[in-house]
Amino acid sequence: MKIKDILKKTRPISFEFFPPRQAEGIPAVLETMEELKAYCPDFVSVTYGAGGSTQAFTEEITLKIKQDTGVEVMAHLTCVGQNKEEIDKVLARLAAEGVDNIMALRGDPPKGETEFVPVEGGFQHASDLLTHVKANYSFGVAAACYPEGHTESVDLDTDLEYVKMKVDNGADFLITQLLYDNRYYFDFVERARAAGIDVPIIPGVLPVLNSAQVRRFTRLSGTEIPPDLDKLLDKYADSENSARDMGVEYATAQVRELWDAGVPGVHFYVLNRSYSVSRILDNLDLPGHSRDN
Repeated sequence: MKIKDILKKTRPISFEFFPPRQAEGIPAVLETMEELKAYCPDFVSVTYGAGGSTQAFTEEITLKIKQDTGVEVMAHLTCVGQNKEEIDKVLARLAAEGVDNIMALRGDPPKGETEFVPVEGGFQHASDLLTHVKANYSFGVAAACYPEGHTESVDLDTDLEYVKMKVDNGADFLITQLLYDNRYYFDFVERARAAGIDVPIIPGVLPVLNSAQVRRFTRLSGTEIPPDLDKLLDKYADSENSARDMGVEYATAQVRELWDAGVPGVHFYVLNRSYSVSRILDNLDLPGHSRDN
């Protein structure tokens, strides 16, 4: 089923997984998925890995989730390191296995490079990849958006123009970059609607697992750490367990505010771990998504 059709029926919760660096790590990812399946996710996604380096694992995990769990799955696809013909082979394999949804992304520059340069015959932008997918395949297609602006954007207005281009080129819905201050999400949705973007915009939430990790992720993504969270990260900098428990409380409050405001869904960046998201969902007890369903 295409996720755009799921969004017409319900407000979904969804989980994002990433492929491990080695094949030996795949069972652990699937085990986490099995644990989180108890919360009845409406769909899950699988990232492409840094620089497209774990492409084969992305496909393997995507297909195993699709075949073994029955949960709708969305495979990420990037422009990194692949030309059009190579991307078409990936898309053809996914389509042949019954995968219905793709998230079209440009992807980050390969490690050690500061500027994205497409390979010969490849795509320069996510909007180009998205256009190609929509024109040649029947996938439902999602795109990313950045409430606080993409790190390469000159300003928020220009960034929004690129987001609108993705929607105009066929994106069915958007998922935001991780954020810790819900004001950025609400402001972005307001600006997007004013610009004529009318597709669902799902906020992405990354529970804190440890202080150093969050500081690294937010530095790379350009995400702001609110002052209250900043103090808590300092307080629990030397205790991963305490930081994780604080992260559960913080994300519970964050998601509750989003849900009560009527967001079209919530996308959890689970980092291949079940503990924090399980506790958050236990705290929230969302209709249709409690462990006892």
